Amino acid sequence: MPADQAAGLRRRRAQRPPRCIHGFFDSTDAAGRLAHALHQRGWTSLLVDTRGRPFADSPTRSLFDWQQQLRRRQLHTLPQSYGASWVAPGVCADAPALMTTAQGYDCVVFDAALDLPDWTPSEAIHFLVIEVGTGHPSILRGFAVLKTLSGLEGRVSAGLLGDAAACDHLRAACKRFLDPAFAEAVYSVAYADDVFAALAVRMTGEETRLTARHIIENTGNMALKHGC
Repeated sequence: MPADQAAGLRRRRAQRPPRCIHGFFDSTDAAGRLAHALHQRGWTSLLVDTRGRPFADSPTRSLFDWQQQLRRRQLHTLPQSYGASWVAPGVCADAPALMTTAQGYDCVVFDAALDLPDWTPSEAIHFLVIEVGTGHPSILRGFAVLKTLSGLEGRVSAGLLGDAAACDHLRAACKRFLDPAFAEAVYSVAYADDVFAALAVRMTGEETRLTARHIIENTGNMALKHGC
């Protein structure tokens, strides 16, 4: 069993919430490609379509909107090879009961948009992915999101893809104007042959390290409790 998959199994057994991935993509198929890449690394994903793009042609038949589904703790999902997809326009990562309802997945991938005026950051986000275009407005929108996230409690890992030069400019702006610790967590996969595979390797690797740290800390706490 791959180490990444074993880490996910330990997380679910410990009833820890799934990892939350927020993707700001221009391409409609990008979120699905990321979910497929994560599946290759052993993760099952719930892909949340927040703006009716990837799965607009195949909506679920349900009498309940996504708020009612969360209240009932029953998501009406579409089966996918990487896990499942869920059409929930306007849902956010900190929606009540979402992460507990999605606990059977290793991660929840949100297909979001940079130009949504009502988007607000969430403490639930663990990983952020931004597709950066060649134009200056795209860089400015990406920087605005990263600047907002830099003020959150907890560590958010942010990956950039798209135009390589634009990604470099955005990283340079982060290093110049944002907190150094946060700027260090902003990385680019724009030069990789397979950007989604590179993102998946990075994300699952961080999960493995966090799980190992969690085990070490728990072992130490148990030893102290028993006077070892």
